[in-house]
Amino acid sequence: MTDQPSSPPPPPPPGGAYPPPPPAAGGSAPPPPGPAIRNLPQQAYTPWSTRVVACLVDSLPLTIILGVGWLVLQNSYESACIIETMPTNAVEVCDSGYSTLGLTVLGLAGLAGLLYLVWDYGYRQGTIGSSIGKTVCKVKVVSEDTGKPIGLGSSILRQIVHLVDVVVFGAGYLFPLWDAKRQTLADKIMSTVCLPSDHGQAI
Repeated sequence: MTDQPSSPPPPPPPGGAYPPPPPAAGGSAPPPPGPAIRNLPQQAYTPWSTRVVACLVDSLPLTIILGVGWLVLQNSYESACIIETMPTNAVEVCDSGYSTLGLTVLGLAGLAGLLYLVWDYGYRQGTIGSSIGKTVCKVKVVSEDTGKPIGLGSSILRQIVHLVDVVVFGAGYLFPLWDAKRQTLADKIMSTVCLPSDHGQAI
């Protein structure tokens, strides 16, 4: 019995083109391009009035937290007097101030308020695009490059950059009234825009 000759290798694809090599180990395909949100008409961005309402809603929990701490502090104000008797007369000596409990509660309220801001504006807005107030108003903050939420760190940084809006006598917060993308100065620095929550579904 004779050996059968092995079959020849398959011919190369037409034109001499071969399939591209597989990606290197650990490599990944480039992400798909984000939605085109840089050249939307002005009315596609969130109006200034809606952003103000969202900010007021976000401020409500913080106001309650700090208000409770302040009320406890005020109700903890106390005074104590002692009478010092001298050979010729008696002198009343009084001391007053806030109690340790009141000061402790106020400090804890301040810490709770800070944690709320980090959670609301940092984690929540950074991961899903909307703080509590923006969720109520059905708007979101996203990167104008990717159309996606900007993440925890960048969202916290964006809130800090809002100081730029303040140092120009608050005018930075008024920019959305006339800006083509209705951005504040902080939005321009961080390359973010505020859009309706369902905008991505329409793209």
